[in-house]
Amino acid sequence: MAENYDVIIIGSGPGGYVTAVRSAQLGFKTAIVEREHLGGICLNWGCIPTKALLRSAEIMHYSDHLKDYGLKLDGKVSPDTAAVVDRSRKVSLRLNGGVAFLMKKNKVDVIWGEAKLTKAPSGDKLGEIVVSKTAKKPMEPQPPVPKGVKGEGTYTAKHIILATGARPRALPGIEPDGKLIWTYFEAMVPKEMPKSLLVMGSGAIGIEFASFYRTMGAEVTVVELLPAVMPVEDAEVSKFAQKQFEKQGMKILLEAKVTKVEKSANSVTAHVEMRDGKIEKINADRMISAVGVQGNIEGLGLEALGVKTDRGCVVVDGYGKTNVPGIYAIGDVAGPPMLAHKAEHEGVVCVEKIANFPGVHATDKLKIPGCTYCNPQVASVGLTEAKAKAEGKDIRVGRFQFGANGKAIALGEDQGFIKTIFDKKTGQLLGAHMIGAEVTELIQGFVVGMNLETTEEELMHTIFPHPTLSEMMKESVLDAYGRALNA
Repeated sequence: MAENYDVIIIGSGPGGYVTAVRSAQLGFKTAIVEREHLGGICLNWGCIPTKALLRSAEIMHYSDHLKDYGLKLDGKVSPDTAAVVDRSRKVSLRLNGGVAFLMKKNKVDVIWGEAKLTKAPSGDKLGEIVVSKTAKKPMEPQPPVPKGVKGEGTYTAKHIILATGARPRALPGIEPDGKLIWTYFEAMVPKEMPKSLLVMGSGAIGIEFASFYRTMGAEVTVVELLPAVMPVEDAEVSKFAQKQFEKQGMKILLEAKVTKVEKSANSVTAHVEMRDGKIEKINADRMISAVGVQGNIEGLGLEALGVKTDRGCVVVDGYGKTNVPGIYAIGDVAGPPMLAHKAEHEGVVCVEKIANFPGVHATDKLKIPGCTYCNPQVASVGLTEAKAKAEGKDIRVGRFQFGANGKAIALGEDQGFIKTIFDKKTGQLLGAHMIGAEVTELIQGFVVGMNLETTEEELMHTIFPHPTLSEMMKESVLDAYGRALNA
């Protein structure tokens, strides 16, 4: 006999496990299906362990600039690759155990294996999934399977939520091999630091790894197909970031693409087609393929049930509903932006809508912040200046430089700026874009402001503490209206 649930979630990444917790809080009998590791890619192979690596790189960076802070150190600090990687994996393992604790605390059943939808919910009939043994070979090192999980079998539910995430996209002929051509999986657990590295793609994943390995001493070349590094960001931020990366010694090739890769015993030679059509051959110890990700929609039985997909992702509305009643999708598998916090929010919205919880609003993608943890950090929310103009909006733009902020100067972090974009007629905050130290922590202030429909006047009347980096946020607003006080 199949075991029955109110809600079954497939996938235990940030979107999946948060949805499971909220589902249980709402009184639903809940189960979550996982085939590899609780916490998904983000916790085990993405957001969290990369930040641990980047923290090590940050410490390395400061150790190389001790004299700037009036300090001396006899000898030279050098990276211990095995120890750096080990620390990163221990951080992930700790959080993996935390997810297992949350499932137990909230009485969410964990089902271990690969899930396939065999019946969609219909009227009084329950939807059905069949769970089989995990066929996919797990990555190493791998956290242990939690105790007390359920296994193979048939399970039914009134509502089935897909939270299966995404995986690295591979280009034909340049497929990662795990040895010479890496995805982010291999890039997180190097056995030794490469002396040279070629990164294909300058989105968040590519640039974070480029930043990490450059700080650790590798010669880094970044190849980007589009005319700007970090192409989703505001043009001013992108240009400033490129200058900073190049000052650090990175080589940035724009409007260029890798057309062919030749492998030797312990290095690769990439044939890079430049904007003028000429081919430049670049030799590197290792290469990272960071050309995007694609949703995990295969093997779920979606086609047979008529679930609509588009370009490798499940099509949903603002509440996670698919075209098939009773089946939902959230997070990366539901399309861009492919961000952990977007998945968490979508999951809560989805299950609260199922429960008819009061005050639920559809996810507004314009209010989802993006953060890149390179050096310098980049963060943004809302419209870029170019997009605002393209939409025909009459705008005011404010900017404030890190070099005019007392806290930034005291920290020795005076490179960067904050940019704000307002609707000239209404005072609505349309977008905010930042580059510099700790901007990934600052951006949330503007996100809150946008959600509260805060106007420029209310932001100007807000008292920011001194001395802080956050003061630049207010100064940027003031600058949009010709009232900056410290510039």
